[in-house]
Amino acid sequence: MSSHGVPRASGPKPTAQGREKELQRIQEYRSLVATVNREIHQRYYTKELLGMTTRLLELNPEYYTIWNYRRLLLRSFFEGAIPSTSNNKNDSTEHGTVQQYITDDLAFLLPLLRKFPKCYWIWNYRLWLLAEAARLLPSPVVYQLWQKELGLVGKMLTLDSRNFHGWGYRRQVVSALEELSVAMGSASASMTEHEFVYTTKMIESNLSNFSAWHRRSKLIPRLLSERNASHAERREFLEKELELVQRALWADPDSKDQSLWFYHQYLISNFKPSCSPQADAIIPDLPDADKLAYLQAQIEDLLEMLDGAETCKWIYQRLLELSLMSKSLNDQWPVASSDLEIWINKLLELDPLRKGRWEDLRKQIFPW
Repeated sequence: MSSHGVPRASGPKPTAQGREKELQRIQEYRSLVATVNREIHQRYYTKELLGMTTRLLELNPEYYTIWNYRRLLLRSFFEGAIPSTSNNKNDSTEHGTVQQYITDDLAFLLPLLRKFPKCYWIWNYRLWLLAEAARLLPSPVVYQLWQKELGLVGKMLTLDSRNFHGWGYRRQVVSALEELSVAMGSASASMTEHEFVYTTKMIESNLSNFSAWHRRSKLIPRLLSERNASHAERREFLEKELELVQRALWADPDSKDQSLWFYHQYLISNFKPSCSPQADAIIPDLPDADKLAYLQAQIEDLLEMLDGAETCKWIYQRLLELSLMSKSLNDQWPVASSDLEIWINKLLELDPLRKGRWEDLRKQIFPW
C-alpha cells in the first residue's frame, strides 16, 4: 500500500493479546453507543449521559449523531437553568449557570480541535455553542466569548497557518464581533483594517498561504470603501499589491504553488475591459489607456521573469491572458504572433493534461 506514491512502512504484526484488547475496545465502544442511544430515546437527559457522549466524541468526533445528542442535552440543561417565563438576560443566577455550561463545553472541545483540527463537526458544534450564548446571555458576556475565540483561532492558525477550517472559522468570529459591536453601540465596529494587517502578517510568514491571499482579496473592496479612498489612493494601493505579489513570484517563479498566481490574476482583473465599472474593482474608473500601460508593464515583467524559469507553465498562461486583455482593449496584439505561438506550444508541452484547453486558446488567438 502507498499514499501519494510513498510506500507505507509496515508495522509489527499484532499479537494475539493485542487483537484481544482491540476487540474488547470495540465491544466497549459499541456498548457505550447502545447505552447512549437508548437513554436519548427514553429522554433520560442527565449529566451522566453528557459524560457518555464526551467519551464517545473523544473516541470518534466524526460521529455527528452524538454531537446532535449533545445539543439536545444542553438545550435541556439550559431550559432547566432558565425558566421559559424568564425574559431577563441580565439575571446573574440563571445565566451564570448557562454560561458555565457553555464555557465548560468550549473547553472540552479544545483538545479535540488540537487532535482533529479538520473535523467539520467540532467546528460546527463550537459555533452552535456560541450561537446559544448569543441567544441566552447578555451581549457583553457574548462579546467576551467571541473575543476569546479570536485569540484561539489566531493560535491555531499560528500552528497550522493553511488550515482552511480555521480561516473560515475566523471569518465567522470576526463577523460576529462586528455585529455585536454594532448592537452594543460601538462607533467603530469594523475589523477590516485589523484583518487586512493580519493577512499581511500571515503572508509574510508563509508565501504559500492560499487562505491568507484569498482572505486578502475579499477584504480589499471593503477596505478601500471604508477608507473612502480616492482614485489616486486606489492606484497607489493596487501598485503596492502588484509589487508585493511580484516580489513573491520572483522569489520562486517555477514553484508549483498556485496561490500567488491566483492572487496575481485577481489583481490584473482590474485591467479587463468592461462596459460599466466593476463594483468590487480596486480602481473602478481606470481609463483604457492606463489599463493598456499596466498590461504592457506586466508583460515585460513576466518576460524578464521567464529568463531562467522556462519550465513554469504559469508564466506562459499569464502572458497569453494579458495579451488577450490588451488585444480586447485596442484591437492590437502587444507582442508578435510568433511569441503567442511559442507560448501555446510550451503550455502543450508542460501541461499536456489540459491539451484541449490550450488548443481552444490557440483557436481563440488564431481563428483563421
